[in-house]
Amino acid sequence: MLLPDPMSTPSPQLLVAAAQRTLSVGKRRGPARAVCLHLAGEVLAVARGLKPALLYDCNSAGTSEIQNYLGELQGLGFLTKGLHILDIGGNSLIIIPEHVCQHLQQVLLGAVAFVDVSSSQAHPSVCSLDQLQDLKSLVAKIITHLQGLQRDLSLVVSCSRLCSSDWNLCTVFGILLGYPVPYTFHLNQGDDNCLALTPLRVFTARISWLPGQPPVLLYSFSVPESLFPALRDILHTWEKGLRTRCRAQNDFTDLSISSEIVTLPAVAL
Repeated sequence: MLLPDPMSTPSPQLLVAAAQRTLSVGKRRGPARAVCLHLAGEVLAVARGLKPALLYDCNSAGTSEIQNYLGELQGLGFLTKGLHILDIGGNSLIIIPEHVCQHLQQVLLGAVAFVDVSSSQAHPSVCSLDQLQDLKSLVAKIITHLQGLQRDLSLVVSCSRLCSSDWNLCTVFGILLGYPVPYTFHLNQGDDNCLALTPLRVFTARISWLPGQPPVLLYSFSVPESLFPALRDILHTWEKGLRTRCRAQNDFTDLSISSEIVTLPAVAL
């Protein structure tokens, strides 16, 4: 199989300068150097299809600043075109719409499982998308929105917004970020959950990119350890898919997937 040529990577100094020039908020400087380099790696991972979306959380920069940042990266010859900024509830996700649509269609086909952590439950429980009809409709709505985007050729990076006043953003973001087992809970019971003092198996996927720099964190998510046997097949399929996508590109190397068990007095979602 012929692999695509690796993207021409600008020097770390240029990547840092692009981020600090465009992502500064008010009188504050842009993100720190290490954050800038990691952000560039995550954006490239989205462009290469290693993760469906990146939720921007480096600082309070908004859509216009992120749009300028991605435009600068493309001006450096760093990224291919097709990136889109999806605003959901004031949160900016960097995506390639076609990739996210493909991912969400797999979600509708049952590629992920959900863990209900509603505070009314004594323990977390596994549920399927068919048991969450409102969420299923929402996933279909996001697909329809992304498929209906009109590509503005005058824009280097396009943007759109979805209204989300009654959405469970924790679950929606878990889906969009590519987690194989997103958490869900009943919104009418508040933000509390039943994960306190529950042993959690935390999965972490990292991949090497720039020589001499720490690896890029691709994924970090958890599942209740008590449910791990029931979720093993879903997690194995997710890992197999990620390894396959990693072999289909040449920019990143040395994918590492690890897990550890932690128990916390409280878990914020």
